[in-house]
Amino acid sequence: MRDVGIVAVGGYEEVGRNMTAIRVGKEIVIMDMGVRLDRIQIHEETEIEKMHSLDLIKMGAIPDDKVLNNVDGNVVGIVCTHGHLDHIGAVPKLAHRYKCPIVSTPFTSELIRQEIESERKFEVANKLQPLQCGEIRELTKNISIELIRVQHSIVDCAFAALHTPKGIILYACDFKIDRTPTLGELPNFKRLKQIGKEGVLAMITESTNADHSGKTPSEQIARDMVWDALLGTEETESGVLVTTFSSHIARLKSIIEAAEKMDRIPVLLGSSMERYFGTALKMGYVEKPDNMKIFGYRRSVEKAVKQIMKEGKDKYLPIVTGHQGEPDAVLGRIASGELDFKLEAGDKVIFSANVIPNMLNQANRYACETKLKMRGARIYDNVHVSGHAYKEDHWELLRMVKPEHVIPAHGNMHMHTAYVDMAEDTGYEFGENVHILRNGQELTL
Repeated sequence: MRDVGIVAVGGYEEVGRNMTAIRVGKEIVIMDMGVRLDRIQIHEETEIEKMHSLDLIKMGAIPDDKVLNNVDGNVVGIVCTHGHLDHIGAVPKLAHRYKCPIVSTPFTSELIRQEIESERKFEVANKLQPLQCGEIRELTKNISIELIRVQHSIVDCAFAALHTPKGIILYACDFKIDRTPTLGELPNFKRLKQIGKEGVLAMITESTNADHSGKTPSEQIARDMVWDALLGTEETESGVLVTTFSSHIARLKSIIEAAEKMDRIPVLLGSSMERYFGTALKMGYVEKPDNMKIFGYRRSVEKAVKQIMKEGKDKYLPIVTGHQGEPDAVLGRIASGELDFKLEAGDKVIFSANVIPNMLNQANRYACETKLKMRGARIYDNVHVSGHAYKEDHWELLRMVKPEHVIPAHGNMHMHTAYVDMAEDTGYEFGENVHILRNGQELTL
């Protein structure tokens, strides 16, 4: 068995288009294949499902996996850790190049299947292999994959532990240490400590919020914030709109429960709301209240909005897409007057989401909020807690897993540097056993 290589394919210079290849001798396992959404959104009318992968690579929208042509080895598996598009969105464009299965948790597998189904350019025939957290699957006689349950802002999220003759390589991208989640079980701390004792050769981990001090607040805190914003007002006659991440099933559940307390009918509006929440319902991750309605198609959204206006805004709680201010999402269309939802002075718009820190999102969100205010809306901003680990969560994970080497991923140089500072506090040494990679580079261990 030869050396181990960590190949940074995408997501090492930016937030988005995540993809890492782990080479064990001459066998390669790819971790995640994501898109960078702002690079797609900046080109209006982009229909990604009809575009060629080479054009998307040129735009910087998906990882440039051509770097793997120079890596001596054969890809034996693709593992996706959760269902966010910055981790699975490039599967329809790139996976067909590798004759191997795609392993992920059941919810993630179903979302990947939907992504592949809507692809119009490439034929993706890779076998989807759902794997429950806590189970181990053999990829080759040398390599097995284990998924370890963690908490994040989407259900069924996992760390991927690659068992190799050289030790375990842990891919730990997108998590928070949440001991009071509102949906799903706690992270599997027992197993993480166990693999730490078994021997972790390297850990590749996100660095997105590594510069935030303290620990990430629990989703329970977000639930309280949402309830406080929705229920903590005397003036219940006004219209109230809520927007959040469509994939954040736990948050949607909290908002829907608040609607019941407010004696309003929850209505999910927007195609991604229908896709993510519909999938979670179908797979039994959540239950549907009898009075809840979901409308995804453009025509049905328009019809639903007309009905809400006709019967009275005070009877409904619309939960809509558009938390980043995307002009074509439901909230953007309400803000620009394209939909028949008439905002009046005092109507509330609750953003249960942060602005993803890139200039396009910040500009879109600013424009959307300004239009909403011009129509008289009261903005409740950032009623949200992050799904990404802060500095002390990272510290705790490092102490649990005790990897020989650690590589920050999922972020830009500023985020990586913040991670390195934290790792050095725990006794790691930059260049010795904590390493910074750029897209296209390979670290040999």
